Amino acid sequence: MHKPHVKAMAALLRRSQPRYDLYTVFGDCMEAIAIAMANSIDLRARAPREARYLDIVGRYPREILELFPQLLAELVRALEAGPGDVLGSLFHELDLHSKARGQYFTPYALSRCMAQATLGSRENVEAMIAQHGFVTAMEPACGAGSMVIALAEAMRDIGHNYQRHLHVTAIDIDPRAIHMAYVQLSLLHIPAHLMVGNSLSGEMQDNWFTPAHILGGWTARLSLRQRHEPVAETAQRATTVTAATSPSQGAVPPSHEPGASQRSMPRQLSLF
Repeated sequence: MHKPHVKAMAALLRRSQPRYDLYTVFGDCMEAIAIAMANSIDLRARAPREARYLDIVGRYPREILELFPQLLAELVRALEAGPGDVLGSLFHELDLHSKARGQYFTPYALSRCMAQATLGSRENVEAMIAQHGFVTAMEPACGAGSMVIALAEAMRDIGHNYQRHLHVTAIDIDPRAIHMAYVQLSLLHIPAHLMVGNSLSGEMQDNWFTPAHILGGWTARLSLRQRHEPVAETAQRATTVTAATSPSQGAVPPSHEPGASQRSMPRQLSLF
């Protein structure tokens, strides 16, 4: 489905050779597109990103820069044909995943299987949405966004609008991967907060918020849930303790409390 588009995108970028290093051109293209998308809606880091954008485009002549919007147009056509990790496939098509680079992206078919297993049944998703208002997911090594896209597609397939009921926090140590993921998640309108950083050490360097995150008011939605849920969870634990220690007062035993199965729903899915 995406193969003709991927080959067309690869052919576009190969026009930069042999004058320019393909790996560098690819990375600059991804970053320039990501900045152009982010600066259209996210004003928090607009000035430094605009300066970075001007630095990137200043490195190339017009005939090379004209390849960037052509590649974006081909990417849009690919994603209109169906969701998938198009940029991850492009990375491999260009042979940028060589052992010298040491970077490989998860095949999308495998991501689909893992996302379906992580998400579970339609009833499981509905229970999480009923309890928490939406589903949140954490991807500690997101690459080009393959697992996140697969999760969104899995939600769509069981009848839930991921644009309203899914929020993803995605991290990767490679800025190039974050730029790739940001472009794809933005085009698919997936609410997400992406960070350049180390998931193991907790050190974060840069933050990217997709248009869906900003337009959907997700900063406020996540903050509101964080403020309210600890109170509710504390009350639930207190009820459970009371029921367990004071059955003579007519409390409902924990295993038969209304909504007990819902309270066991996870607050966040982990993608890895």
